[in-house]
Amino acid sequence: MDTSEGLLHVEFGSGAVSAERTVKSRRDARAATFHDRFTAVFEEQFPRLYRFLDRVSGEPELAADLAQEAMIKLYKRQEFPDAPEAWLITVAMNLFRNVKAARRRQRRLLTLARGHALHSDPPQSPAEAPVAAEERGRVRTALDLMTQRDRDLLLLRAEGYSYRDIAGALQLNEASVGTLLARARRAFRETYEGTFHAP
Repeated sequence: MDTSEGLLHVEFGSGAVSAERTVKSRRDARAATFHDRFTAVFEEQFPRLYRFLDRVSGEPELAADLAQEAMIKLYKRQEFPDAPEAWLITVAMNLFRNVKAARRRQRRLLTLARGHALHSDPPQSPAEAPVAAEERGRVRTALDLMTQRDRDLLLLRAEGYSYRDIAGALQLNEASVGTLLARARRAFRETYEGTFHAP
């Protein structure tokens, strides 16, 4: 009796160790697979996510910080959403909105405290600035005058995001993205020409 109990204990004990090793090796393999896929997604998506945020914010350093923070959030998940590109855009845009809201609150508090608005529009480009820089400033101004959705549509598409990714990020019906993009392009042309080519 004692012998058989001892054998059973040894048999089940070694099975438990073996099962534990199997679970651990599967977990390690899953972690390695996630890390490899994350590395590939990072290398492919970070540059375009950064460019999009830079265009939206006009602040390269902020854009880099937000793109990196979105990537960190993805890595911490340890699993990929169904559409990683759309997920990253959505997270990055939410982070940017949070920054803008925090800045608005800060300006409001400073304004109330001092009784005057402390921030004015940024100075215009100096006359000696290159034509390209002046044109970028005009485009930026025209974009700022547009609705947020139209601006986001144009900038995401300019970075090469698919209609599916854009629809996921902006919570739109994918079938309507083409129509909305056409309207956004028309609105941009009208805004740009109305602002800079008025007689």
